[in-house]
Amino acid sequence: MDSKARMHVVVLGGGTAGWMAAAGIAKLLPASTTVTLVESEDIGIVGVGEATLPHIRAYVERLGIDEAEFMKATHATYKLGIDFRDFGKIGDSYIHPFGSFGEDVAGVGFHHWWLDQHHRGNVGDIGDYSMAVAAARANRFAPPAQDMTLASTYGYAYQFDATLFGPFMREFGIKHGVNRIEGLVTSVERNPENGNITALCLKSGERIEGDLFIDCSGFRSLLLGSELQEDWQDWSHWLPCDRAAAMPCTHQASDIRPYTIATAMPAGWRWQIPLQHRMGNGYVFSSAFCDEDKACNAIQQAAEGKALADPRILRFRPGRRIKSWSHNVIGVGLSSGFLEPLESTSIYLAQMAITYLIELFPEKGRIDARDRDEFNRLVDMEYDRVRDFLILHYNATTRDDSEFWNHVRTMQLPDSLMGKMELWRRTGRVEKYSDGLFYDASWIAVYIGQGVIPQSHDARTSMGDPARIANALNHLKQAIAAQVGAMPGHVDYLQRNAARLAEAA
Repeated sequence: MDSKARMHVVVLGGGTAGWMAAAGIAKLLPASTTVTLVESEDIGIVGVGEATLPHIRAYVERLGIDEAEFMKATHATYKLGIDFRDFGKIGDSYIHPFGSFGEDVAGVGFHHWWLDQHHRGNVGDIGDYSMAVAAARANRFAPPAQDMTLASTYGYAYQFDATLFGPFMREFGIKHGVNRIEGLVTSVERNPENGNITALCLKSGERIEGDLFIDCSGFRSLLLGSELQEDWQDWSHWLPCDRAAAMPCTHQASDIRPYTIATAMPAGWRWQIPLQHRMGNGYVFSSAFCDEDKACNAIQQAAEGKALADPRILRFRPGRRIKSWSHNVIGVGLSSGFLEPLESTSIYLAQMAITYLIELFPEKGRIDARDRDEFNRLVDMEYDRVRDFLILHYNATTRDDSEFWNHVRTMQLPDSLMGKMELWRRTGRVEKYSDGLFYDASWIAVYIGQGVIPQSHDARTSMGDPARIANALNHLKQAIAAQVGAMPGHVDYLQRNAARLAEAA
């Protein structure tokens, strides 16, 4: 395609979202686009330690990035799930795994068989029947098999240093043709007829013209929010946490676990994200129930290891734009919306928007309103479903030890979540959908992990011999233990990758 016929895409803002968008478009749409990214070194990024979801693997692979090289550059570790502690009640813990629990039998979901045996007192933790949970608890890791065996029933994600991921993607993007411009935007030019943005004016006096603009300017949302005045839908009445006190610490090799820990606190929860070189710690809290000084003191007291810096306060608003694509501007990352990091969805939501944009990318440089509407529908669906899943973690609790937990336990829920919870409590069924994030196993992990046991379950389980079913479950548990026992330790596997890179060099 002639370079003059290409659509000029201008990405405003670097960091994780900006460079993921710029690199992805340049790599995957090289014949139909030219990509310019405008960023300023004077503007910091929000990232601290970053835990992700398995979808990031597909993004890395699609761009042709070597996993070991990427992990070395970002000091990454593997992640099999999230260990939630003290959420249902103090003293409880469960792992939300990246994988399934058992397998369906005779068309009946595994959790129904487990529920039947649970009511009979014949089984223990449902996590015993998950490869991801068992491997996480044993601090072991190996990539899943590419077949239909037990070793293929789980996935994994990464835990990495977000301050290193952006620069890694920047180097990759520039290598694939992204033109980086250093500068601060001082004004925006728009077409007086249709309202589209035509150029960004920089402090240096330079004008950056474009056909399509991607707003990755973070919470400031200079284009979608400030310029186009797209409304923000505030969800703080459902997700009251609006602050985080982040503090990195040293750690020991034994602390480098293949999972993230989320521990409930009096006014929110705190994270532990093990990276190769340090431990990420932070307290996500509600400023309505805890002030910033108290939160900083709390994370200093709770964190393990030697502090590498003082706690840093991050402020955010939970919610999303009414429209993430308006005129010729697409919001990606924080400029589009933000949902707190309880389930590590931040990078996924940016990746999701980039993926949908590439799938619906304007043909021959012309934006079709139908594509724009479909993009907004898909993005809204993703945000709304993640929102409901996060609210579940707070509402499905018996905790009454603080004002915060009393509030989230008794608050009015979205109708969409109320319907899902009522269906589960009554029948043990999980609402099914073909698109979006968090399928059956995720909801089952949180429901059961936080003590929400349904009143009934699939009646077909009563047709089987209880003793035979109990024996089959025990056999599965033993098979999982044997498979996990053969895995290398998490740190050992990381070191093997490091050795492979050293040999290749």
